[in-house]
Amino acid sequence: MVVRANWKGYLKLSLVSCAVALYPATTSTSRVSFNTLNRHTGNQVKRQYVDPETGDAVEAEDQVKGYKIGKNSFVLVEDEDLESIKIESTHTIDIERFVPRDQVDARYLDAPYYIAPDDQVANEAFAVIRDAMREKGRAGVARVVIARRERLILLEPLGKGLMGTVLRYPYEMRSEEAYFDDIPDLTIPAEMRNLAGHIIDTKAGDFEPDTFEDRYETAVVEMIKGKQAGQAPVERDDQP
Repeated sequence: MVVRANWKGYLKLSLVSCAVALYPATTSTSRVSFNTLNRHTGNQVKRQYVDPETGDAVEAEDQVKGYKIGKNSFVLVEDEDLESIKIESTHTIDIERFVPRDQVDARYLDAPYYIAPDDQVANEAFAVIRDAMREKGRAGVARVVIARRERLILLEPLGKGLMGTVLRYPYEMRSEEAYFDDIPDLTIPAEMRNLAGHIIDTKAGDFEPDTFEDRYETAVVEMIKGKQAGQAPVERDDQP
């Protein structure tokens, strides 16, 4: 079943544009998730925002964003303030540059999306952009607004569609130098290098994701099944 699109708008390359939709390429729905219960009653608990001064619960309609500028001092930011920030790429994926794919550092890769035409009229223009990228062997770098934030997105052909991978900005990255500077430069004996190379050769193979099992997830599922078989589930108290 195809999931609902996260974003709809237009893919634009100069004078060529077409309606497209972005679909999340990953899912966490298959993972085991837990609810938090009251150990004594078995009831599911809920979270509340509480004013630390008054002790009163703060309902959703009374909550507002704040940017901290000092101790107990904030600039209040309303949803309308954020909505008023008009960014040209709000409803457009405007390709700004085409780059060699191998130039994109893997550390910048964040969330992947599938991009497909959003209607029949868009099919031809979409295919033109996709096939041109494939023939040139280049990936497109574009901007798109997702969840109110402007993101960089890397576009590359994938089968009949496109893969769009959200990229991190440089300010979100940490330099490796702080972590690697203290690693000394060593002269490794040839026999040790040869041994390591031999081990690598014996374990060499193709990347096949299906062969890598999430062993923790499997163990959690088996544990839950065991508890179901040998222990009655926690029953909730009757609610008024």
